[in-house]
Amino acid sequence: MRLDENSTTPLFIQISEIIEDMILDEEFKEEGQIFSTNQLAESFKINPATARKGFNILVEENIIYKKRGVGMFVKEGAKEIIKEKRKKHFKENFLYNLIAEAKKLNITKEEIISMIRNTEEGDDIE
Repeated sequence: MRLDENSTTPLFIQISEIIEDMILDEEFKEEGQIFSTNQLAESFKINPATARKGFNILVEENIIYKKRGVGMFVKEGAKEIIKEKRKKHFKENFLYNLIAEAKKLNITKEEIISMIRNTEEGDDIE
């Protein structure tokens, strides 16, 4: 669990992504409590407002919720929400670019699939 201060991605977004990763890895279970804003801020040595901003993203996306006086909790169904969000992001930011580049290079769909299979098996791409 580390923040990359040299990244172009703002710290509060990195925080939300770290928490999402922890939910996907089941370090935080659905309906389970997560750390507080102050604990997170102290752990990362950041301003609590930055930590709160990261939490707010997850609240807005129905991934976590606050129980007044108790703390922050992972919402039931959060893991699936995160997966769907990330699949959409993957498609929009990776697959579209992959297909555009493949078209420039006249690489067929079958060749792309073969490259993926070979890469999964640890073979060279070519």
